[in-house]
Amino acid sequence: MTDTQSTQQFNFKAETKQLLHILIHSLYKDREVFLRELLSNASDALNRLRFEMLTNQNVLDPNAELKIHVKADKDSRTITVQDTGIGMTRDELVDHLGTIAQSSARKFLEAAREKGQDASGLIGQFGVGFYSVFMAAEWVRVTSRSFRPDAEAVSWYATGDDFYQVSPAEMKERGTRVEIKLKEDAAEFAEEYRIKNIIHKHSDYIGFPIYVGSEEKPVNKQISLWRTPRNEITEEQYKDFYRQTTLDFEEPLLHIHMVTDAPVQLYALLYIPARAERGIFSLRKDDGLTLYSRNILIDEYNKDLLPDHLRFVQGVVDSEDLPLNVSRETVQSSGLMPKLKKVLTNQVVKELETLAKKDAEKYNAFWKEFGVYLKQGVATSPADADTVTPLLRFKTSLNPEAWSSLDDYISRMKDGQKSIYYIVGEDSKSALRSPHLESFRSRGLEVLLLTEPMDSFMLMSLRKYKDYELQNAAQAELDGLDQPGAESEAEKIPEGDFQSLVERFKQALGDRVTDVRASSRLVHSVARLVDADGASNPELQRVYKYLGREYEVPKKVLELNPSHVILKNLLALNGDAGLQNAVIEQIFESALLVEGLHPDPSSMVPRIQQIIEAALTRGR
Repeated sequence: MTDTQSTQQFNFKAETKQLLHILIHSLYKDREVFLRELLSNASDALNRLRFEMLTNQNVLDPNAELKIHVKADKDSRTITVQDTGIGMTRDELVDHLGTIAQSSARKFLEAAREKGQDASGLIGQFGVGFYSVFMAAEWVRVTSRSFRPDAEAVSWYATGDDFYQVSPAEMKERGTRVEIKLKEDAAEFAEEYRIKNIIHKHSDYIGFPIYVGSEEKPVNKQISLWRTPRNEITEEQYKDFYRQTTLDFEEPLLHIHMVTDAPVQLYALLYIPARAERGIFSLRKDDGLTLYSRNILIDEYNKDLLPDHLRFVQGVVDSEDLPLNVSRETVQSSGLMPKLKKVLTNQVVKELETLAKKDAEKYNAFWKEFGVYLKQGVATSPADADTVTPLLRFKTSLNPEAWSSLDDYISRMKDGQKSIYYIVGEDSKSALRSPHLESFRSRGLEVLLLTEPMDSFMLMSLRKYKDYELQNAAQAELDGLDQPGAESEAEKIPEGDFQSLVERFKQALGDRVTDVRASSRLVHSVARLVDADGASNPELQRVYKYLGREYEVPKKVLELNPSHVILKNLLALNGDAGLQNAVIEQIFESALLVEGLHPDPSSMVPRIQQIIEAALTRGR
């Protein structure tokens, strides 16, 4: 102290003492945040001075550079953070550093400690940002001189005990100097490289130069690209920023630069990568957007700013409305995070809609990489389904090589068609070979080909689009639409003989099917399997299968084509019950295979050989 006779000692208020105890004795995962808080306070002081100077030039040393300087001495374990900001008078120093802004701080910090959580997420929220220095400091001295020309310098000193001291000081320049004596286990923070790393991580975009040690150039970038007007940024700068923050040297498919003032104030620079899978050198190790408050980093991987089905979006969000490093629970309860999420989500969806209209080729590239995420959104977030569904793309039976939206499908619908039809299969080729499509193909009706596991989950929620119900082609009735062509009018097996054949199938298959009956839908195939009336949803059956839950092949109805030559020849196998049963078994299991329901396809091989041998023998 400069003058022990003028030194005054004050006791911290009870609330402050309790907070200091919690801060000093709690275990923090990220003690480095104390430097971020000091830099943030310095930035605020500089901003306040700059605002003051807009209307008042009568300030101490008005030509002094607005800057922050950080010095470290690893031998003495000290750090000094000094700014040329607005400074403080004696009364302001006591008021700002002797009290806590909100009495609820202790309750939140204690709750975090009791739950074993990292309480550093609360620093800055209740005016406790400065006190975070005691996580790393043995003692702290704050010396400040107000911007007022007649102000005198004053010093504040504390060790984290129950009291602090205030005394006159010698300081010619305007601003505040914070000197810290580090604890032994915090000596790493006196290394310049460590200080620079913290600045780059947390404070790179503070709008004033930050100098470290004797360096003549600022170590921070100062100007954040997301706060720069769009008309001042080139495409190459957007790409460079993406490469710098991700180490992905493949150009992003899309960037979104947005600035809003209502309903919330925010800046955002978002990117959609070219690939869903992150490269091994990617800087981004998790999903989530980087969240800033006034250019100060709050959260490196924030997952609350976009819905889960848009988690592939990368980038930065910065909001003036957001207090520094608030806890997740408090942000959500305040109603701010849902507002930010809504604005960002709407903008991303809007940009994707625009991309789909203006550049179908690029949108198709996006869909191949990220389409499964949007399908997941329909499946898991019904509230978002209306906005996500128009973005969905499908291959169809009439356009198996191209991607079509549901609106494209509707534009090609037949007169009188009232439903959107789909078929679920293991892949496009097997879906196109499905016997369920034969009557649709003969009528010229288009069917969506759904061949990804996520499709079954999506269909649990996607039951209707606009005025059209989605119907499974395996179950749909086609009454009122054009009838199949003449190719389906082949001579049928006489009714009596056909019923005799049906009984043979029932006897051979037993309770593996619920019924055997004639089909009015088959054109080329000998048989198909359909769900019995009242059976569980076929999409639900597949969901259980994909989830690995207890799953049995559902018992279905076997429908036979009364005009098919195989059945006609099967009738002629009188006296060869063994071969007849083998053919019946193969017809049934082939139908299971087409549906993707066969539990063990290789088990068919011996029977197929039996049928081949019989056919060759009869052909001699």
